[in-house]
Amino acid sequence: MNDTESIAWLDQEQQQIWRTYLLGVARINQRLDDDLREFGIDLAEYEILVCLEEVPEHRLRMSELADAVHQSRSRLTHTIARMERAGLVERVNCPTDRRGVWAQITDSGLELLRRAAPVHVAGVRRNFVEVADPEDFRAIGRTFAKVLEVE
Repeated sequence: MNDTESIAWLDQEQQQIWRTYLLGVARINQRLDDDLREFGIDLAEYEILVCLEEVPEHRLRMSELADAVHQSRSRLTHTIARMERAGLVERVNCPTDRRGVWAQITDSGLELLRRAAPVHVAGVRRNFVEVADPEDFRAIGRTFAKVLEVE
């Protein structure tokens, strides 16, 4: 028996739903990214600003931030460097850990987030929330809560 014989292949409906999901997520992300371009940031940078705005003192260790925004540490380092040059964040050394570095949102970053958030939320509503029936929307939430539980 070879490896392909033991695989539980997707049936036609499952395959169609899977591909629709992949295309839908890509399309939503592209539209949200396009909306944020008028502010000079992309969706990944917006998510970093949101994460930093939501925590006490508006800062996180770089490793915690990488986990929160689902980026590799290497990619996050490059993104933070770009955002630092734009004055949106700054890196701050941790006084209790010489190796520790925090990313901290600046006043300019908070101001940009304040202006961009309404446009972003309108895009999320237009491209995702309002296209689903309320029960379907709740089902998506239940499904992805379970997806996040898979180890």
